[in-house]
Amino acid sequence: MKVYTIRDVAAKAGVSVTTVSRVLNQRPDVSKDTQDRVRKVMAECHFVVNHHARSLKQAEIETIAVIIRGRQNPFLNALTEEMLLCGHGSKAALLTEYIDESEDEFRYALALLQRRRVTGLIFVGSRIDERCAVLDGVNIPMVFATVSAAGTPMARASSISIDDRKMACAAVEALLDRGHKQIAVFGGERSGQDCPALRMLGVLDAFEKRGIAFNENYYVKTRFTLDDSCAAALSFFRRSPEVTAVFCMSDTVALGVIRALADLGKRVPRDVSVIGVDGMKTGQFTVPRLSTIVQPVEEIARKSVSVLRDMLENGAPARHVTVGAKLEIRESVQEAAPGA
Repeated sequence: MKVYTIRDVAAKAGVSVTTVSRVLNQRPDVSKDTQDRVRKVMAECHFVVNHHARSLKQAEIETIAVIIRGRQNPFLNALTEEMLLCGHGSKAALLTEYIDESEDEFRYALALLQRRRVTGLIFVGSRIDERCAVLDGVNIPMVFATVSAAGTPMARASSISIDDRKMACAAVEALLDRGHKQIAVFGGERSGQDCPALRMLGVLDAFEKRGIAFNENYYVKTRFTLDDSCAAALSFFRRSPEVTAVFCMSDTVALGVIRALADLGKRVPRDVSVIGVDGMKTGQFTVPRLSTIVQPVEEIARKSVSVLRDMLENGAPARHVTVGAKLEIRESVQEAAPGA
């Protein structure tokens, strides 16, 4: 009889490996319908968790905690799933921990270290600011995926990220090149050296190159969720209908903005051009296809896991890796209307 793996169960249930893992760990952030579907597949496949083997392995192997800041972010979910696949067969077990983007991931990590034997940390979707000071004295290797930790006092923190400032500058320059002058930016908290802060510096770089000032009234702070970005866009465009282009700091935010524009009777890109960040596959199938900065998900995941393994197994020093990204202008961007 075929022995089914967690990946087989995920495929049959039509969910991610991460979701099956969360069901097995009885996590509360999985809907009842999804839990029932996964458990039904496990029953049909006679999938049984060997708790004895698991306990033996946990005593022998290292555990890496992957802390994902953002439960409703498809890009971060895809990145985490790639990490789980990269970690398959490793000496270290990967434990996924999802938290809301309003929570403090660093204090969460400290609390986790107190109740679990964790030998390494991967932060996904994290913000690097003054809050990370609570990790001073935590002497375990850690990796920040998608945000650079270079220049921080965390001696054992590595990072894998794109050049957020450079790529945001390129995206806004693409809009300026097409005659857009009234450009709005939808993003998160701009403090510290996290992705929104660096991307905003790139926006300002693009405007400075043209010798024009960015209108700070056109910066919209939002959570990186569809609901919040859509609500923020509805409010913004009702008071600023003159804006002809939007740079969104994630594809999820961009999709929320596009929905709001449709509800307001505005067409993308004829009335408003939109660019996102992440390169989610969903954006290739939206109408119009979403212009975006494509982050190399597989490469970020693979290097995050391999760098942490090197630190754990070989005592390698922390390092900061910048991976390439690509701006793809698709159907959601066009020339500004004459006189706009």
